[in-house]
Amino acid sequence: MIRENERISASMFGIYIMFLTLLTFIVAIKLAQVFINSGIIYTSEYLALLLLLLPIWFFGLSKTDLLKIYHINHYLKLFKQSIMFIIIGTGILFVLINTFNLSSISREVILIFACLNQVCIFLSYVLANQYYLHQRKKGRNLTNIIIVADDNCDTFIEKFIDHMEWGYNVTMIISDSKHISDKFSSSIPVLNKISQLPNLIKFHIVDEVFYCKNLINQEEIEQIISACEEIGVVFRLHSPLLNLSTIPAELNHFDGSPFITYKNTPSNRYALSWKFVFDFAISLVVILLWLPFLLLIGSAIKISSKGPIIYRQKRVGLHGREFYMYKFRTMVKGAEKLQINFLEQNEMDGPVFKIKNDPRITSVGKFLRKTSLDELPQFFNVLKGEMSLVGPRPPIMTEVKQYKAWQLRRLSMRPGITCIWQTMPQRNSISFEEWMKLDLQYIDNWSLEQDFFLAIKTIRAVVRGSGQ
Repeated sequence: MIRENERISASMFGIYIMFLTLLTFIVAIKLAQVFINSGIIYTSEYLALLLLLLPIWFFGLSKTDLLKIYHINHYLKLFKQSIMFIIIGTGILFVLINTFNLSSISREVILIFACLNQVCIFLSYVLANQYYLHQRKKGRNLTNIIIVADDNCDTFIEKFIDHMEWGYNVTMIISDSKHISDKFSSSIPVLNKISQLPNLIKFHIVDEVFYCKNLINQEEIEQIISACEEIGVVFRLHSPLLNLSTIPAELNHFDGSPFITYKNTPSNRYALSWKFVFDFAISLVVILLWLPFLLLIGSAIKISSKGPIIYRQKRVGLHGREFYMYKFRTMVKGAEKLQINFLEQNEMDGPVFKIKNDPRITSVGKFLRKTSLDELPQFFNVLKGEMSLVGPRPPIMTEVKQYKAWQLRRLSMRPGITCIWQTMPQRNSISFEEWMKLDLQYIDNWSLEQDFFLAIKTIRAVVRGSGQ
């Protein structure tokens, strides 16, 4: 019943958010008319956009935690999610307006709607979550659970008792441990026979059973699962195997067989899907908009020095896959063969080679590197799926062969045109090891928000001409 109430409440909250979105859209039109431009007129195009907007908003919000009112979330995290969702959603609205040529729709209306909707959605979530949090603290609408425990489970049980706001009520403990019995029997019934569990869940109000014994008895677990399945009670298993790594574990199925999976790379598939969509869409737009400049740059390179316009270099990508990365040629023809003459001048530590005033760079190349325009052809790599807009820079194989074991993990995410290192003020003075740590920091803390802010910082660095 509790789980059914949760589903109903979540659905009702989703309906409320859609109604709120409809209302804020209408209010945005009125506010724009009153405070910005009285000439804004409501047309059928606004209705058409609204019909497109509502399903997009519902789908997008369902992929965040903003509709999960029964979960205790960190509000800062939720605020970032709401901001990122509104930015993405607003961008989609502008694309729809241009695609369907909805010329009567005011851009000011969309911006007002975006700000108003973000504030209203986030405040609604906070208020709803605080309401249910208050209800749980008062002992209302709780999920009744039985915990199967051993000597080492006292801390686990205490957390449930101390955090009533989690929404769980420990109605019974099953344990043959004297330590557990002495500690909790004064406040919670403690039974010592697991064989009593089937009758307990049949004749008592029990929503979930937690099994958290360190020594797993397979036969015992099979009996509990069977009893829970028969009645329709949720069974949760804690395994000491899950503590073998600091990496969060996931349960995956392959042809019906369950596997515990440890991933040391981002695993939010919805966010990663959005990342792929943005990579492709933004790269396509950049190439189309900059096509005249690409042709102009290509002509300047061809006229100023001998050699190809595009420099193709074999780089190492995701999990060691090799691909050809594209750049505008900034050096004289045959520059790689000349590198051996300047090894003593290398200003980078580790396996990376770079010198500030490299004599192999052409006059046009200096300008391209200073403005980072030499990187533009890499948007074609992004379109091909070999690179991403944001991610660790792809190394060459000779560098990878000199990596330490822990540095190889930077290859576990698709390489990018820019990353944390590229946005640092004095990036060329950063040691190689620190560079590697920055890439791992990016992987460990990856989010769409981080990609967005790194892209903004990169644009700022390009405008300042901090390339070398």
